[in-house]
Amino acid sequence: MNKLEIQELRDLPIEGVAERLGLQVERHKSLCPFHEDSHPSLSYRVSKNTYRCFVCGANGDTIELVMRHLNKDFKEACRWLADENCVILDEWKPAKTDEVQKPFDATMYEHFFERPWLNEEARKFLFDERRIDPRVVRWCRLTSWKNRSGIPWLQIPYFNHEGRLVGIQNRNLIKGATPRFRFPQGAQCNIYNLPVLNLLKPGDALYITEGCSDCWAMLSSGHKAIAIPSATLLTPRDKEQLSILNSQLSISFHMYPDNDVPGERLFLQLKEVLPSLVHHQLPPDCKDFSEYYLNLKLGT
Repeated sequence: MNKLEIQELRDLPIEGVAERLGLQVERHKSLCPFHEDSHPSLSYRVSKNTYRCFVCGANGDTIELVMRHLNKDFKEACRWLADENCVILDEWKPAKTDEVQKPFDATMYEHFFERPWLNEEARKFLFDERRIDPRVVRWCRLTSWKNRSGIPWLQIPYFNHEGRLVGIQNRNLIKGATPRFRFPQGAQCNIYNLPVLNLLKPGDALYITEGCSDCWAMLSSGHKAIAIPSATLLTPRDKEQLSILNSQLSISFHMYPDNDVPGERLFLQLKEVLPSLVHHQLPPDCKDFSEYYLNLKLGT
């Protein structure tokens, strides 16, 4: 990791990181997990993106919060933050410090998606655990592979509006394993499923989800959908692209925000770019649309 990558992790919204750690944040405070606390004493300073407990003295930034809460060292905490927030860290480092990183080379990977193949672990994850429609899997051209250690990975391609491969997200299919995600050098994994824009007609509804899994669930529900990689990663480039879509297409925008603070924050950020964005409320017992979709499929 370089200094820019580490700073990107430190710039992740501190309250969003706390929520992903399981802390309930209200009015910029939560119960402190570092001592017995019955009244919220852990305070979040959003302007500085830091936390401090005025009882036990615990304080720091996003990385230090993860290190202390999960008992991880610096590198492990950075990897956890990157995995949880879909932050792309360099997987290959240049041999020399002055060597320029090469851009994403789509020609190295395009043949993987010409005839997608799903191993047993990928089929179990997509069809048994997530109940994703096979037609969606084919549309998204999901494929799989195993590394030399036998670890199964789901390979998720990112295409631009014209259908050109611009990035790949590799998802580790072993639960709890790290790293959870890997990205080839130079991958551009911004808005997901952009080719669906070519299918839109005037008056259609386009749903915006958080992450690929929610997008697959939304597509499996019969809706056209795109995805923002993470609630904490709405980039200026994404905003500009969405703003252009809003001005060029006669469609309506919809969203089921995740049932947490980062999800609602993402909705408000999108609302600034898409003033007509419609908010749909998930049931209280569903954390995201994937869970809501799965409950509908299982009849629970």
